[in-house]
Amino acid sequence: MPSNAPALSAKLIFPTKEIVEEYYLPIIYTACRTCYSEQVPDKIWDRAVSRETADEKQQSLVRKVMESGHGSTIEHVNFTFAISGVTRTLSHQLVRHRAGTAFDQQSQRYVSFKKRDNYTVPDSIANGDLPDDLAGRFQRAVDDNLDLYGQLLQAEVPAEDARFIFPNAMQTNLIMTVNLRQLIHMSGLRLCTMAQWEIRQLFKQIRHEVFRVSPFFGSFLVPKCVPLGYCDEMGNRDEHCRIKPHRDTVMAVWEAYRGGSLEETDGPVVPETSPFRPRSRRVPLPVADGDVRPTHREPVGAQLGQAGDSDRV
Repeated sequence: MPSNAPALSAKLIFPTKEIVEEYYLPIIYTACRTCYSEQVPDKIWDRAVSRETADEKQQSLVRKVMESGHGSTIEHVNFTFAISGVTRTLSHQLVRHRAGTAFDQQSQRYVSFKKRDNYTVPDSIANGDLPDDLAGRFQRAVDDNLDLYGQLLQAEVPAEDARFIFPNAMQTNLIMTVNLRQLIHMSGLRLCTMAQWEIRQLFKQIRHEVFRVSPFFGSFLVPKCVPLGYCDEMGNRDEHCRIKPHRDTVMAVWEAYRGGSLEETDGPVVPETSPFRPRSRRVPLPVADGDVRPTHREPVGAQLGQAGDSDRV
């Protein structure tokens, strides 16, 4: 099912690579150092921005402060993205993130949508093995809606009323500005394999854009299981996503260790180069299948409303 609709795109329009390299790390370092130093902030800043305090030292402190959970220190820098070719399905998810964000979105009241190709067909429909011409019926239904929209406008129905016919497949454009703390939080949810495919694709592009200007800051944009060290998604209790073990497995191993049936061993949980290095090097021995793994598996539908799900629908 061919489509001329614009492809999903996220471009970092501010800051530039030069601004990030020159100022962003010193800004965050100054915030971190101010909290734990007798020095006044402007003196800390002068040493940081002049590189009298080396980047390696600044990154080390910033990483430690972030690991400690002192997140306010990274709220002082923002990133602005130009986002286009996304559906209203995606934008309704995106704007649920409110703290530390600002959005301005293309209006369906003041913009007339006269093109017939400004909607997205999901791959499961466009390229799926569907019976009874369902893919064609989907596209014809959307096209019929857009035809009716045009007829309503010709009949002088206000665009703000004619738009009621639009499906969630309609594409939109927006500007998003977000501070680093919130961007890390959003990426943790939206890069998770349990996130909806379109918004996950968006955040892969966002991560790429941040990496382009700063590999250091980009390295923090990871699925939430990476800093946690385990998966807390109830829909992944069968561990079909194996980035990290599920919390049930971790707790089962811990209970076995506490009960004396396992011995502790030493070894890094994540690579030493990770920005989320653990404070402890203790990790449990592997658990054989069928040993102490939990046997209870609740259905996915029973997990709705769990913590963390409210802004990832």
